Amino acid sequence: MKHTLSYYVKSYAVITLGSLLYALAYNIFYAPNLVAMGGLTGLGQVLNALIPVLPVGTTVFVMNVPLFFLGWKFIGGHLLVSSLYAMTFSSFAIDVMDMIYQFPPMDTMLAAIFGGALLGAGIGLVFAKGATTGGTDLIARLLKLKFAWLPMGTLVLIPDFIVIVLAAIAFGKVESALYGLVSLFITSKVMDMVLYGLDSSKVAYIISDSCKEITDAVIAMDRGATILHGEGAYSGDEKKVLMVAFKQKEIVPLKEKVNEIDPHAFLIVCDAHDVLGEGFRTYSKDDI
Repeated sequence: MKHTLSYYVKSYAVITLGSLLYALAYNIFYAPNLVAMGGLTGLGQVLNALIPVLPVGTTVFVMNVPLFFLGWKFIGGHLLVSSLYAMTFSSFAIDVMDMIYQFPPMDTMLAAIFGGALLGAGIGLVFAKGATTGGTDLIARLLKLKFAWLPMGTLVLIPDFIVIVLAAIAFGKVESALYGLVSLFITSKVMDMVLYGLDSSKVAYIISDSCKEITDAVIAMDRGATILHGEGAYSGDEKKVLMVAFKQKEIVPLKEKVNEIDPHAFLIVCDAHDVLGEGFRTYSKDDI
């Protein structure tokens, strides 16, 4: 499917924002507080600790180059180009920020918590537009092709954990690894929240003797419905179960309408992610 120029402008604007948040998280929270960071940026931390003249951003960029060539075979051109852009921008931003201003240390636990949240938000925005920031993020994106059922946050955790241990050894502080693990956990959760939590859809199961009236009311709300046939476990009576997918903002009107028609209706509302089809979104091969 061909995209318009405005689509690419908006996508790269989001990728730029995500990359900027990534760089801010590193310079504000990780670097000045010696919180171990995962990925190739974490390896950049290790090398910088051992050889201080090596700038972290430039080192990360150099390490990423061969990884991008290896990934060429498995990923599309748009993903490769957008990922190269995100990786270049974030690496450049890290070094420029460090030259302009060095942020003072703060409480290490606060740095781990808020750094992890900001980093997760940044990576999540980049991933949401089909790109990566390189390093283990790119590895996770490639692993997603093989393990499509695993959330991105989980796939990023594994290689990042190894890097965090190496960073702690380089810093000579076990606390760096422990704070790094706290930060990594928060990063993965916020990342998944950005990627999957924004799809705030719901699915409702409604069991009522007034199924026809409720169905008509749902259709009047411009929502489709599916009637499932069930059977009461105790009574053995045949039951009609109405299944409805809808947006978060429609949950209150739906509840009010069901209660108005049948106050004794049995209603179950569940979270639903990746809802595809009419009234929601369409499938894309770049979905993660």
